[in-house]
Amino acid sequence: MPEIQGFKNIRIVLVNPSHPGNIGAAARAMKNMGLSSLALVEPEDFPSPVARGRAVSAVDILEAASITSSLREAVKDCGLVIGASARSRRIPWPVMNPVQCAQKAIAGCQNNNVALVFGREDSGLSNEELQLCHFHVQIPTGKDYTSLNLAAAVMVICYELRRELDSVEGKTELEEDEYWDVEKATSQQMEHFYAHLEKVLIKIDFHDPENPRQLMHRMRRMFGRIRLDIMELNILRGMLTNTEYHIKKNHPGSQANNSD
Repeated sequence: MPEIQGFKNIRIVLVNPSHPGNIGAAARAMKNMGLSSLALVEPEDFPSPVARGRAVSAVDILEAASITSSLREAVKDCGLVIGASARSRRIPWPVMNPVQCAQKAIAGCQNNNVALVFGREDSGLSNEELQLCHFHVQIPTGKDYTSLNLAAAVMVICYELRRELDSVEGKTELEEDEYWDVEKATSQQMEHFYAHLEKVLIKIDFHDPENPRQLMHRMRRMFGRIRLDIMELNILRGMLTNTEYHIKKNHPGSQANNSD
């Protein structure tokens, strides 16, 4: 497999966008996910301070955007063109979902320029424009309202591209241990907690060791699934200790010894 080129050869193409705010928001979505190549086909209002305002920190993408007079010109150097379409055509065309689109685009961009094409806010891409595309991508929506904002559609596709690229490059989903702020409790610390918990449950007559009904097994399963961190464990141990204190305070004759 050739060396991964990232998003170097992937281009987002907006056809005849009517609202400059959507251009800026699309650029911001691209920047969020690490894409940088934007092409605009006959934008109605561009350059625009509205677009710059909506782009926030993605103004560089707007400034570098290419502007063409037709989709054919915008994709003329592309070996793979995928057009976003919400409508079924009279002549069936290869259709994929966003995940499949991302897989196809990431694989294709290693040796080709790839264009991901989005149509007009009110009418999408024309039949002639869709016929310039090798594939169509459809973003699933709820049946009650299928109209998707242009910038939102760009974000969905860019997000899937980001996920696919990370997968191909060997990056995995962040594991909890990578970002958690406190280290996890050790096995020994958890064993002390379970012993303390069982002792208190017996004292409040919630747990009968002679008839355990798998209570402690289920408690272990629950806390094992959660994987307590040290701070969470200390909070629970403190609660148990406080419970023991009140048992002793309200029942002076009882023996509420300190736990480990």
